[in-house]
Amino acid sequence: MSSMPYPYDSAEPASVCQVAQAPEVPTAVVSKRDFPMYEMPTLMDGTFSHLVEVLEAAGLHPIGPAFALHHRAPVATSDLEVGFPLDAPLTETLSLPSGYEVTGSVLPAGRVGWISHIGGYGGLAEKWGEFTEHIGESEEQMTYPFWEFYVTPPSPEMNPARLRTDLFSLLEPRDV
Repeated sequence: MSSMPYPYDSAEPASVCQVAQAPEVPTAVVSKRDFPMYEMPTLMDGTFSHLVEVLEAAGLHPIGPAFALHHRAPVATSDLEVGFPLDAPLTETLSLPSGYEVTGSVLPAGRVGWISHIGGYGGLAEKWGEFTEHIGESEEQMTYPFWEFYVTPPSPEMNPARLRTDLFSLLEPRDV
């Protein structure tokens, strides 16, 4: 069983913005274009409730937490991928009981900025704002895509104040 490569394998949350070189990681995702933001819980539930078992039946294994990757800033709608990082590329299309289709994709290789959010999902927008500000102050330039890793698996009995979500953004390459 392979594990997530650095910087995705950090046992400790990043309380301040970090910059790292990230490798390309194969993923299995449900991709949506112009997806209504208000339907996000339906998409997440319809994807994550059965994705692991469907992948394992295909002989593939998640090596990290669930994530959502955005190809543009979400407003009323979003262009996004939700899924899991994998130990090997997904080369076929799989179907979920929800009717969603799962295809292979990747987390892109490149320089990334990242920080952790500890707390409920309601605080994510504010954390993204702080993160964007920190990146700008460090004279880096964010680019697309950007993504969230849901490091703490949500469960009905958990305390939302203890949820950890890691935020990542691709950064423009630097001339060396």
